[in-house]
Amino acid sequence: MYKSKTPEQAVKIIKSNDRVYIQAAAAAPQSLINAMAARHEELRNVEVCHLHIEGDAPYADPKYGDSFHVNSFFIGPNVRHTLKAGNGSYTPVFLSQLPLLFKKNIVPLDVALIQVSPPDKHGYCSLGVTVAATLAAIDNAKHVIAQINPNMPRTHGDGIIHISELDTFVEVDDALPYHTPSKPTDNEEKIGDYIAELIEDKSTLQMGIGNIPNAVLSRLGNHKDLGLHTEMFSDGVIDLILNDVINGNHKGVSPGRALATFLMGSKRLFDYVDDNPFIEMRAADFVNNVGIIMQNPRMVAINSAIEIDVTGQVCADSIGMNLYSGVGGQMDFIRGASLSEGGKAIIALPSVTNKG
Repeated sequence: MYKSKTPEQAVKIIKSNDRVYIQAAAAAPQSLINAMAARHEELRNVEVCHLHIEGDAPYADPKYGDSFHVNSFFIGPNVRHTLKAGNGSYTPVFLSQLPLLFKKNIVPLDVALIQVSPPDKHGYCSLGVTVAATLAAIDNAKHVIAQINPNMPRTHGDGIIHISELDTFVEVDDALPYHTPSKPTDNEEKIGDYIAELIEDKSTLQMGIGNIPNAVLSRLGNHKDLGLHTEMFSDGVIDLILNDVINGNHKGVSPGRALATFLMGSKRLFDYVDDNPFIEMRAADFVNNVGIIMQNPRMVAINSAIEIDVTGQVCADSIGMNLYSGVGGQMDFIRGASLSEGGKAIIALPSVTNKG
């Protein structure tokens, strides 16, 4: 382990023909990403793989096609264009099984780029707002490069690593990417009404980010003893936790705690989860494991879709022939909720398109 003076120095470990994994969502290490992309003239055929990441993805510019190839496990807007241009690929995988690709060396990793909180007095750093498949990547990559950022919250759960597990690190002071909730439309508010009526007291919830989840959460203020076991959550849960609506008292898994594998939201959310023992960040092969999800009675999985046909088939990952997002954890939670005692799996979307 050694400390690099700059991100540019840290990413010198990366060489042509390497496979590089980037930590997902709001934990994507932007300074390291930018430094890697800046080496496009000297690197060739570097595969960059990741789930959805927030922030910029300069390596995904098609003009760098000889240098970098994107392999996305869940497609976000910052790489969608490069896959469409033929300079990227999509690996369909349930989020619950993504860590196995690294653990079983099905997708061997040369380098993992991660972002962590500063170490505590014992030398332990936190993966903060994204655990997901990061631990499996750290354990199986040949080299682990971290940017240590004081803006990364220290979260409880699985995402604790010792600084000695890092091959090199660089200290930065980067703002994390935030999501500010927008106001739901009238249709989304109505969908929120319908879904809230289906949620019983003592249920455990899974939902994501966006206007429909926010509309649902805003209508649960009079519910009692709800729990949270979800792939990710955002700002909408904070007031429900503070008002004891979400307390986890009747969960089957980690009662009295809220479980997630990554977070996206505002600065208020990231400040709230910092050193908060009620929030447990666990690895994706635990949180999204169907056999674990189903142990929560009255598990309610709320997910969205792009379209549903007249036979009930749900499409949530593509528009026509164009890939839009990915498999993610939707099927994990639909199956888990369906197998839960008293559980419900809900797909939410408007009944008509914007064009009527």
